[in-house]
Amino acid sequence: MGSKIAYLVGVDEAGRGPLAGPVAVGVVAVPVKLKVALGRYAVRDSKKLSSRDRDEWYRFLNQERRAGNIYFATALISEKIIDSRGIVPAVRLGIKNCLQRLKLEPGICEIRLDGSLEAPRRFRCQQTIIKGDETEPIIALASIAAKVRRDRRMIRLAELYPEYDFEINKGYGTAGHYQKLKKHGPCFIHRRSFLKSLDLSGKERRMRN
Repeated sequence: MGSKIAYLVGVDEAGRGPLAGPVAVGVVAVPVKLKVALGRYAVRDSKKLSSRDRDEWYRFLNQERRAGNIYFATALISEKIIDSRGIVPAVRLGIKNCLQRLKLEPGICEIRLDGSLEAPRRFRCQQTIIKGDETEPIIALASIAAKVRRDRRMIRLAELYPEYDFEINKGYGTAGHYQKLKKHGPCFIHRRSFLKSLDLSGKERRMRN
């Protein structure tokens, strides 16, 4: 890393593929002087952790933020933006929003992103790592932040739309969720662009904001 780099930054998303709800982005930044400490975190990809373990790691993130050791931000990009712009631009918007909230600027940070994610081009010092959430602790922490934020939102949305069991399926296309869609039709938070292959003619739940 260059001599001016002050932060190591991890980026990941949660909820790219669900049929309903927002996509979440997590960005975690650690001062370079604390980079070595990341090796002590036995953290794994959020998808391989139980919800209880993810909550524990999320509490840890908040504790470390209060101590000034870690900085992180999450963003939820709505299903309406996903439908109007597409999932890839929606995720990029989430990344941009998080970087702005953390006041991270090009030249002071090295960014590591999971999979095919990209930070804004002005951040030249960025690296995309396939399965980075499994090999890079900083990306795994970002994955956890995004996953916990999104899961909590889906649990709250389940209270508005109890027919769909969002507290269980989190909007993903499970067999049970497909059955609910065929019975009730889509609701306000379903991603219409993700439902085009389904025959839901004549089924449209009365929408609620």
